[in-house]
Amino acid sequence: MRAAYLLAGAVLALTSAWAVAQDTPESLLPKMFDDPAPANPRPAAPKPAAPANPPAGGGTPRGVSNPVVQAIPGLGETAPGEAAAPDGEEEGKLKRVPSLDELAKMSPDDFEAILGGDVVFDTPPQARRSMESAGLLDESEGGLRADSLAGQNGKLIALALSANKGTLVSRWGHILLRRALASRLQAPQGMSPEDFLALRVGLLLRMGEIDAARAVLQDIDIANYTPAIGNVAFEVYEKTADFTGLCPVMATQGSLRDDSQWDVAKRICEAFRGNSTAALSTLDRDMSRGTMPRIDLLLAQKYAGAAGKARRAVTIEWDQVQDMTPWRYGLAIGVGLEPPASLMDAAGPEYAYVTALAPMVGLERRAAAADRACAAGVLSNAAMVDLYAQIYSDPDVGGDWQDRAESLRDAYTQEDVAARFAAMQSLWDGAGDASARYSRQVLTAAAAARMPVNEDLAADAAPLIASMLSAGYDVNAMRWASVVPTGSEAWGLLAVAASGRTSPVDTGALNKFIDNDASAGKRKAAFLLAGLAGLARLGADETGRYSNDMSLGLASNTRWTEAIDGAARRGDGASVVLLAGFGMQGSDWHRMTPRYLFHIVSALRQVGFEAEARMIAAEAVARA
Repeated sequence: MRAAYLLAGAVLALTSAWAVAQDTPESLLPKMFDDPAPANPRPAAPKPAAPANPPAGGGTPRGVSNPVVQAIPGLGETAPGEAAAPDGEEEGKLKRVPSLDELAKMSPDDFEAILGGDVVFDTPPQARRSMESAGLLDESEGGLRADSLAGQNGKLIALALSANKGTLVSRWGHILLRRALASRLQAPQGMSPEDFLALRVGLLLRMGEIDAARAVLQDIDIANYTPAIGNVAFEVYEKTADFTGLCPVMATQGSLRDDSQWDVAKRICEAFRGNSTAALSTLDRDMSRGTMPRIDLLLAQKYAGAAGKARRAVTIEWDQVQDMTPWRYGLAIGVGLEPPASLMDAAGPEYAYVTALAPMVGLERRAAAADRACAAGVLSNAAMVDLYAQIYSDPDVGGDWQDRAESLRDAYTQEDVAARFAAMQSLWDGAGDASARYSRQVLTAAAAARMPVNEDLAADAAPLIASMLSAGYDVNAMRWASVVPTGSEAWGLLAVAASGRTSPVDTGALNKFIDNDASAGKRKAAFLLAGLAGLARLGADETGRYSNDMSLGLASNTRWTEAIDGAARRGDGASVVLLAGFGMQGSDWHRMTPRYLFHIVSALRQVGFEAEARMIAAEAVARA
């Protein structure tokens, strides 16, 4: 592999790594529930996004790199960080790779002096990573089988990936789709591995899964980047506010794009490589030429000015800025700025997902954004509890957020059961809208799962059960089956959430649920019927009768229903997941129809994703 100026990336890795450290927050759980710290902590292996029983809450796994130092085959033993030069090396080529200590001590001029020409760096074959099954999750780690899509129609898969806007009505659908996109998968027929990876990373970005997108991207060598991968790589580092992450790409694949943003990103890398004076001078010329909007270049100057000796004060004024862009937001939070609320209020939900995952943003802003990110599936129950634990332990955070953190602690620690339930209710009722309320139910899921079964709370058990199921605590939820009223909403949630049920539901109880349903257009009843039918917990005759009586049209077909049903009959689980994600697009559950829900739940059940099918059906009833 030829890599021009590859050593520049090595210096960058030494000089521009940014880290965010913080004290471990006090646990909100009783001490008896704390996990003991291992003697020699090691990075945890990525976990599947939705294990079958109980399904996990939706945390985003992060990639961990474990570099291996080894001798280049055929050149004999060499010291670490040193490579022998073959005989007859051309004049102007580097004879010896400097050690890391030597690189760290070099001035920019010294470093430039040793680069008389292109540096030739041959990566041994065993150190190169294959593009054949790139991804984050292996099958043994909960990912899909590597050849799941290998024999499928590439055009259909490309359509399911490229036409998905990334906003799904279902949190559990989001979690399952993320799991599929992050799996180590071979490309389908008629599609190159590079294009397949670019499509997957692009969809992860649209879903707000910037950490997962970055981990999948970094599973391939930069030498394998194509223009399509370069585009999504730019978006990855833009949305993670880590423009220096692009610098190794610029050093070796700098010609992937030719536009003003790409050129300005090169100047940022030049500044962090040690030549900040020249980089800032070039940005000044760009400003005078008007190659980009003024705010974009000012933010780039402030970001680049954080490196080297040529530091300068850059004043950012937002008065004339009409809209927010990923470029502006990434640079702003990267230098510690908070854009005006008026701009952020008009921005889309993807900025809330970025904020919720950004470690450099303040806790209160992250908590406000987490209400949207968690409901969508970007954050898990564990991630939400960790966030509130930090709020609770931070003396600088007060007001409503501190009160909410204390309410969450009360939900775990109060001795009186009614007081614990009241603490959870205060969190649910304090949410600003239905999406935030569901996010708070995810937040309280583990506390709800620890609640003892109590007949006095049976009439109000529906939100408690919905909270448990939002994070996959189905076994804990089923303990309430003996006390909840037949035909109630709590009964309906448990009817679809029960694991391993083979007997059909009692139609008398189902009729009672329909009669008592006060939701608009009896949407809860319609979704319950669709979920029960998809899980095969309602006979074919009863399904047809209820479908006709309520005008649900469960038996009618579209091209999409034929595609997902066909994939289910073939046992093609990966295609079912991608098509289910395509069919669940929308801003809220009003965009979902009972017919589509029926086909999604049925197809997932047939290909082995029954746990996810049950949770999606329960979520539909809870959020209708």
